[in-house]
Amino acid sequence: MAVTLPVFAVFLAGLLELNHAYMAVTTLQAATRQAARMGATGEMTTDEVETATRDILGSTFQPAYVEILIKDASAFDSNPEGGFDIDALPAIDLATAEPRTLFVVRAEVDYSDISMVAPFFVKGTDENGNDTAARLSAQSVMRHE
Repeated sequence: MAVTLPVFAVFLAGLLELNHAYMAVTTLQAATRQAARMGATGEMTTDEVETATRDILGSTFQPAYVEILIKDASAFDSNPEGGFDIDALPAIDLATAEPRTLFVVRAEVDYSDISMVAPFFVKGTDENGNDTAARLSAQSVMRHE
């Protein structure tokens, strides 16, 4: 019993943390999808789409920790195989975007900023192989109407 209870408690905490991370990713996906739909209608500006994304995310965690990118994804039309760095794509002004212009809404957050327990066991690595906080992200791509 003296060994079983701590092992079970660690297992239970890990299970709760994993479910919390899954909920965060699902919320990021829903927020980017809803924001992309709003941006596709042509009635909202890029800033309004970003604000709407933060409002949706605010029901789950602190939206100030989230980095939101709204970029022109027209490059995917000429090269559907992808391989593009979303950060390198040009910004888009949805208020003046041409019809049928492809755009992407991406939201990213460091898991350490929103975790329930200090995530000492969840690490990511950067391009140089250094340990970093794991990043959760989601994106949605739509055509402007």
